[in-house]
Amino acid sequence: MSTYLYRLARWCFRHRRITVAGWLVVLVVAGAIASASGGRTSDDVTIPGTEAQHSVTVLQHKLPAAAGASTTVVFAVPGGDVSTAKSRAAIEASVARLGHVAQVTVASDPFATRTVSPDRHVALATVTYDVDATKVKPSTLDALGPAVASARAAGVQVEFEGGVYPKAAAGNTTEAIGLMVAFFVILITFGSLLAAGLPLLSAVVGVVGSGFAITIAASLTDISSASTSVAGLLGLSCGIDYALFILARHRGHLLEGMEPEESAGRSAGTAGSSVVFAGLSVIIALCGLAVVGIPFLTAMGLAAAGTVAVALAISMTLLPALLGFLGHRAGRFNRFPLLRRAQSAARTAAHEPADLGGTRWSRWVIRRRWPVVIVGVITLGIMCIPITGMRFGLPSAGANPTSDTSRRAYDLTTEHFGPGYNAALTVVAQNTSAQPAARISGRIAALPGVESASVSTATHGIAVIDVVPTTGPDDPATTDLVHRIRDRRTALTASTGATILVGGLAATNIDVSAKLAGALPVFLLTIVVLALLLLTFAFRTILVPIKSIVGFLLSAGAAMGAQVAIFQWGWGASLIGVQKGPTLSFLPIILLGIMFGLSSDYEVFVVSRIKEHFTRTGDARGAAAAGAGASARVVTAAAVIMAIIFVSVLLADDPTTKAIGFAFAVGVLIDAFVVRLTLVPAVMAIAGSRIWHHPQWFARYVPDADIEGERLEERLRQASATR
Repeated sequence: MSTYLYRLARWCFRHRRITVAGWLVVLVVAGAIASASGGRTSDDVTIPGTEAQHSVTVLQHKLPAAAGASTTVVFAVPGGDVSTAKSRAAIEASVARLGHVAQVTVASDPFATRTVSPDRHVALATVTYDVDATKVKPSTLDALGPAVASARAAGVQVEFEGGVYPKAAAGNTTEAIGLMVAFFVILITFGSLLAAGLPLLSAVVGVVGSGFAITIAASLTDISSASTSVAGLLGLSCGIDYALFILARHRGHLLEGMEPEESAGRSAGTAGSSVVFAGLSVIIALCGLAVVGIPFLTAMGLAAAGTVAVALAISMTLLPALLGFLGHRAGRFNRFPLLRRAQSAARTAAHEPADLGGTRWSRWVIRRRWPVVIVGVITLGIMCIPITGMRFGLPSAGANPTSDTSRRAYDLTTEHFGPGYNAALTVVAQNTSAQPAARISGRIAALPGVESASVSTATHGIAVIDVVPTTGPDDPATTDLVHRIRDRRTALTASTGATILVGGLAATNIDVSAKLAGALPVFLLTIVVLALLLLTFAFRTILVPIKSIVGFLLSAGAAMGAQVAIFQWGWGASLIGVQKGPTLSFLPIILLGIMFGLSSDYEVFVVSRIKEHFTRTGDARGAAAAGAGASARVVTAAAVIMAIIFVSVLLADDPTTKAIGFAFAVGVLIDAFVVRLTLVPAVMAIAGSRIWHHPQWFARYVPDADIEGERLEERLRQASATR
């Protein structure tokens, strides 16, 4: 592999104009197609095969008018009365206009449906669409605000929530802040403005191109909004990291006096080989989300995997082409006083690696290897403890910031109607009529945890029963109520001949969380097997993969433990602007998949350098210190950059993105600094040369991927000797 990458990089270096032009053409064409496709992502999370989803399917076939998405419109007169002549007239006029918005089948009058709070401060109207949430057009949602203008003009507060509702345009300021900080980290690492800009440029190109591809895909299939967040975060972080590793090796070669074209080729053949293997590990892990069998997770995994694949392709083609334009300038330093220390460290890395701070750290770790391993494992084990108390769920509107209309609507509804109105259940009764449905409704109303139950529709042998719990959507008691209704359905439908299904947004979230929790062990086993196979193939030994898997599980467990402590238990939640609530149900699965890929990145980068030194010297402990020390500087920069990009999303308002970004950032920092740069050299020093042992048959049947570029270096030395 290293030889092919060496040749590819040199070709791109020599034909840099063709390479850059080719990528520009790809971006322009993809952008044009994306713009014409009109694809957009959705916040709707559903899983086929669940009871809640089955209830939607039944309504779509038998009662389409009740199956469409809906928006709850909250009309409020704080401290006043919504039923005064002025307020009522304005509200009814707004409801009438809402009913004429495109795609709206009906807008319910709160005074006719009696959805006015007991204190008469708030009234609730429901806007029902003729399509599901993924097909409600942005123009339809944009029309909701103007439709309620008369109510607002009369002094009535109007807020929206539900399956779909108008949202403020989201900016990219958080990612921009992350990129700015990443630029300064690379600048300090390399001491060069040109070198600092290259990884950012290649990463941004990859994310833009991948964004176009995701938009095109969204026009053909359902893709969740979280997919774009995960893909964007990974695309930026992996794109920067991959370019960073290759560029660091390239600058080292240039400082040693190598010609730029040869340096670019060798960097791609050595560090680039590790980058390709690490990237493939991330891609395979993300594609492994398909094993879970949940469509929105499969789409998320494939979108993120595609983004990483683009970042990988750019690092191996566009980056060498850009290095061709820079020539010797890629290895030069800028004469800024603030960068002198970074420049001195870069020269030390090239000429005197034994004096590096990372090498000194590795030597300290190896001298105290047993205490380091014991303390490190115990500390990470303690951090894993909170995962035993994980409670899965999906964030409700109550987790949104108060600047969001859905949060204001949620709070008004909770305050004036009770928390259960935000967790309403839809019970679909089949093979029934109005009178039997009323009996079923009465029996449901008598159950513990039910505030009210009433038949909203009964026609053509099907009835819809609206059930309001006494508790909110994130309360475990609401989950208990859903299971209670399902467990007692035989008694509830006795003597009626009906069958019932429990659905609604709250029930959907409960079903999704249960399905994801059940899929977690299967996916964990899949990831462990994948890690064992991939790393065994990469390093041709069994002990390195086992060590890596244990480290990966500790990193992922500690990251999830920290997430549970803050987001679920509320320890310091106010410091990052989040509300205490259940753990995001799909977070453990995507964290495992992505942490596996990222931990494989750092494992490959660190261990491949250790193996390079061991192959040359045969000194296992010396190789552990030298290899970890040589990779420490660039791994540190890569991990800090990746963590900064993940942490930057904490400045955003979306609670889902915040949970994902926080968990990823903690996982990356722990895996890079605690596991790969501390525990790995300590464990490898303890194991000694035994860490590289493999049976004879293994050498015969397992191909050598040469990710360290040893064979490439040998060929080049032989070619140089024959000249």
